[in-house]
Amino acid sequence: MTNEPTPQLPVYTMIDVSSQQGPKPAAEPSSNNPDLRELAGLVRQMVIAQNRGNELMQEMVSQMSAPQRQKVNELNAWKEAHPRLANSCRQAAKTMSEIQTDYLETLTEEIHDNFDNLRDGDFMLNEFVDKFGPRMSHMNGIIQVLSQLAFVPNPAGSKSR
Repeated sequence: MTNEPTPQLPVYTMIDVSSQQGPKPAAEPSSNNPDLRELAGLVRQMVIAQNRGNELMQEMVSQMSAPQRQKVNELNAWKEAHPRLANSCRQAAKTMSEIQTDYLETLTEEIHDNFDNLRDGDFMLNEFVDKFGPRMSHMNGIIQVLSQLAFVPNPAGSKSR
């Protein structure tokens, strides 16, 4: 593709309103019309460029998903090698989720009880974040790891438990 400006093709045909005759017929689309040949060439170039863009996008998705597929394969291999531990992780994740729910209830009660102090005072807000933030963050991380280790994909055709 060149960067040279190409002449624009008219979008509408000219109609002579001064004469008593009907409108002039539009140019017949034929392979002899240089404007149509140029337009067809431009459309072909656009289609080729779009196809190339699609190919590049597919390649990029493939490259980006390869590490994720490898991680899933390694995790599945670990689960097959340690089925008892994977089951223990499942139970632990369920228990930690219940503990997290209780913790969230405590956290929300603290927010409701100290709303004005938290809103108006930086010191109280910092104390609140220091008290609840790290524990919440660590609990989330632990639950995430346990859940990943416990996750068992449902094979096609099998019944869920």
